[in-house]
Amino acid sequence: ETTLVLLKPDAIQRGLAGEIVSRLEKTGLKIKGMKLLHVSQELANQHYGEHVGKPFFDGLVSFITSGPIVAMALEGNGAVAIVRKTMGATNPADSPPGTVRGDYGIDIGRNLVHGVGLGRVCEA
Repeated sequence: ETTLVLLKPDAIQRGLAGEIVSRLEKTGLKIKGMKLLHVSQELANQHYGEHVGKPFFDGLVSFITSGPIVAMALEGNGAVAIVRKTMGATNPADSPPGTVRGDYGIDIGRNLVHGVGLGRVCEA
């Protein structure tokens, strides 16, 4: 199974990319590909298309385009579940210590990482 993880601009700005990648590697998942990039307005609109019209949409797009991100394709048995467990709940306040968001997340908007939803995979 292959899944996509995005390290959002807050992870890069706070110097946490290495820590997050290290935690993901320690799970036994293999990195198939990794790229530093700037998200365009068009790509952000496409990626978060399911949220168009919601009150937080504009802020979400503004945030994800505010700085560089790291996109990683991770591979391994149960990759989606492993990534979700490692990241923690979307809201850092609901994430236990030992998860990325529980240890480093600030709030639901600045929660460092985005994982592709269950059943969606990416190709490196």
